[in-house]
Amino acid sequence: MTHYEQLDAWIAAHFDEQVQFLQRLVQVPTDTPPGDNAPHARHTAALLAAMGLQAEAYPVPEAEVCAQGMVSITNLIVRQRFGTGGPTVALNAHGDVVPPGEGWTRDPYGGEIVEGRLYGRAAAVSKSDFATYAFALRALQSLALPLAGTVELHFTYDEEFGGELGPGWLLRQGLTKPDWLIAAGFSYQVVTAHNGCLQMELELIGQSSHAAYPDSGVDALQAATDLLQALYGQNAKLRQRRSEVAGISHPYLNVGRIEGGTNTNVVPGRVTMKLDRRMIPEEDEALVEAELRQFIEAHLRTHHPRVQLKMRRLLLARSLKRDPRCAPLVQAVQHHAQQVLGEAIPEVGTPLYTDVRLYAAAGVPAIIYGAGPRTVLESQAKRADEHLCLTDLQAATRVVARTLLDLLTP
Repeated sequence: MTHYEQLDAWIAAHFDEQVQFLQRLVQVPTDTPPGDNAPHARHTAALLAAMGLQAEAYPVPEAEVCAQGMVSITNLIVRQRFGTGGPTVALNAHGDVVPPGEGWTRDPYGGEIVEGRLYGRAAAVSKSDFATYAFALRALQSLALPLAGTVELHFTYDEEFGGELGPGWLLRQGLTKPDWLIAAGFSYQVVTAHNGCLQMELELIGQSSHAAYPDSGVDALQAATDLLQALYGQNAKLRQRRSEVAGISHPYLNVGRIEGGTNTNVVPGRVTMKLDRRMIPEEDEALVEAELRQFIEAHLRTHHPRVQLKMRRLLLARSLKRDPRCAPLVQAVQHHAQQVLGEAIPEVGTPLYTDVRLYAAAGVPAIIYGAGPRTVLESQAKRADEHLCLTDLQAATRVVARTLLDLLTP
């Protein structure tokens, strides 16, 4: 029996245990907001310890967490050294998730299994890869081979709010500096690039007045409506900027929230808009922000000069660009996915933005690969009835374990 076959056999023999581990992770909510996620980290650390994996717990200071609009964050690192020398390979997945919302036909925190699918919030994104990576590491340990290098598990809790207090915080604190990274993804593709995201808050300030005397006021909502149309008009131009990365099409802009006004019979004196500008890897983030600010300022100055404008950046998530240093990771994952899944998986980009960008910004070659279907939509991630096919969980675990063996073999 080859070492790869031994890994496969160990994973198969312990698969019921792996599924139960994932169920127990799903059964403890990590809704963000509100983002009170330290209890889940303690729960995860206890489950890992019961399997012989000791997790280092790193609580993020309360003031930093509260400033981000959350309650508590404790990030975890498991370090397993396999002999001297060799690379450090980190495996990152996030435990925080959006609230379940409405429309579920299964308990979002039940971890119920129906026809080979495990249902629950974060079953697919990305508590599933807590299980993928932990059991891939355990399978590698079971071989007891003279390997060279270190495997780290990074289980973090700030992806929904941008990752700066998850992987970003661990990296800034100098708590980790891996040579390679594999982060939570899906089984049928290896992702090496993703979009960036700029989120802005615009506050338009006019002058409230009685609706019977509208000329005595300055209608901020009318200005906002006009600006909204102008912003959406920009989308046609953005579509002309095409990405060369497979899986990524073009940049786009979305206004996701508008608030304003005081009463039906009052001319609105203040309106707040929050917008999201997705950036393809070929775009320069600083230039995109400068262009957007200039466009908004010029439009209001020209068409609504009596309206004051305040702009605030909420988030700047840089895009992930292809890194040629990722080749050994990509080749290993693609080779073993072909063996395990019986089909070639492509190297692609994704229109999402992820925590992986933070590792890349720190100089770490990084890819995205884990347990899941071909698309986010198939998994119902962030929607009702999110689920994971258990066959994908086992397949991804085999692929990751085999990849780790390749990377750590002297």
